[in-house]
Amino acid sequence: METDSPDLVTAKRLLDDLKLCGFAFRRVASVEDAPLVGNRVSGHWMDTIHLDGFSRDCAAWRTRTSTLIIPGRGLVDRRVEGSALTVLTDVLTWEPTP
Repeated sequence: METDSPDLVTAKRLLDDLKLCGFAFRRVASVEDAPLVGNRVSGHWMDTIHLDGFSRDCAAWRTRTSTLIIPGRGLVDRRVEGSALTVLTDVLTWEPTP
């Protein structure tokens, strides 16, 4: 029996909180340690989380669901990169839109 590190326990709790906020997560391959991807669509936004490793190669971004080109504005509204804890904590502050 192996106990999880405090950081891993925290990351699991953050994932649970994000699920309660409307995110659906899935593995992108059939192996146990495959990258984890989560998506949430709310209002005019789609939020995506990609967790490739625990301490690096994680990212999240918020894109508009409409591809309508608005001068001076790109499709990506927010983006964060870093460790799983950094990304998950930051995304929890992104308010879903009606």
